[in-house]
Amino acid sequence: MTSNDPEERVAAPAPAPPGVAAPPSAPSPAPPSAPASASAPAPAPAPASTPAPPPSSAPPGGGAGLPALRGHNTALVLGLLRSAGPAGVSRLELAAHTGLTPQAVSKITARLRADGLAAEAGRRASTGGKPRTVLCLVPEARYAIGLHLDRDELTAVLTDLAGRAVAERTAPLDFGAGAPAVLDTVAAQLAALPDEARSSRVLGVGAACPGPLDHTAGVLRRVTGFPDWDGFPLRAALAERLGLPVVLDKDTNAAALGLAQCEPDGRGSFGYLHLGTGLGAGLVLGGALYRGARTGAGEFGHQVLQLDGPRCGCGKRGCVEALCLDRAARGEPAEAARILGTAAANLVELLDIDRVLLGGRTVLARPDTYVRGVADALAEQARVRGDGRTSAVPVALAAGGARAVADGAAHLVLAPLFGAPGTPFGAATAAGLR
Repeated sequence: MTSNDPEERVAAPAPAPPGVAAPPSAPSPAPPSAPASASAPAPAPAPASTPAPPPSSAPPGGGAGLPALRGHNTALVLGLLRSAGPAGVSRLELAAHTGLTPQAVSKITARLRADGLAAEAGRRASTGGKPRTVLCLVPEARYAIGLHLDRDELTAVLTDLAGRAVAERTAPLDFGAGAPAVLDTVAAQLAALPDEARSSRVLGVGAACPGPLDHTAGVLRRVTGFPDWDGFPLRAALAERLGLPVVLDKDTNAAALGLAQCEPDGRGSFGYLHLGTGLGAGLVLGGALYRGARTGAGEFGHQVLQLDGPRCGCGKRGCVEALCLDRAARGEPAEAARILGTAAANLVELLDIDRVLLGGRTVLARPDTYVRGVADALAEQARVRGDGRTSAVPVALAAGGARAVADGAAHLVLAPLFGAPGTPFGAATAAGLR
């Protein structure tokens, strides 16, 4: 039977893979053994407006159900409203860019206005007839929290719908102290954020930490240097403690996802190399974050460059992470940059990416040195190829500076609302805004 609802006339993509934990009612899983610290302030209340999405919104027999379809169409409209910024965009322009009918756009924008997500931003002259009403996104209508759990430091940001950080907290963190202490630190820092962080307008929490980990299950694996975390369900533990839906991913993946929001055409391919307390990569291929079949892609730091090299925290010898951090600790940043460049050239050879972006505290301590060292290695790679058509892949510092991972963690929650591919909340989150 053909539906008369104009919102059902655009095909929706298949539901995104599971990757979100709702606040569970069961007791918290047993953490790795470690001394517990003092109790943290009361957790934030669960949001009233946006429940965690179901594992699938497809009806029996395949195909996308109406909630997923409407969520997909809403995400298209929200994405264009965000891209337009304060200047706004008219309903006719929304219809032209999304392929939706004007009636469907009117229904979607009416719901968004009723929810406070969109507002009128004035009128714009038209080529004929009355002036067009322009709509814009209301950034403060919803928020997301981004967490960067590094090995020795926690950064928490409160981010609005436009992706702007409206508040930030940084505190020491001992990742080796075990789950109780880590959860206490997270809860304390979130309690110190402004009141908006404890309102029903918070969509959820994106948590980013060192890998390897299982993004789909929300479980840590043998984090380099901290094997006791192996098998711990950090996503579920955070969801219970904070009373909010949680997405868990590697620090490098989160940063890469946030950086991908700045891609002008949404189809670029780049590698984000993060050299801080460890070394990893976030990969965006064809505009989508690439996690791999087992969500383990990007363990860039553990490619072996020297068979008889120093022992790495992962147990192997001669990993690029161990080599780079050893040189950096010796006060030899130029040599660390040269090693990083050699590894970056391997990545370019393998994936033929468009750009290499650098970040992490070790890089940010000597940014010019690292950019120059990696650029030199890629220039040499292009010279050796020497076919006259190959130019060196450009290298640059990643936007966001020291906050790139935390900002990207917030985008783990926000990006799917605007139709970003390869993100875990999926179309059901946009549907849940209503």
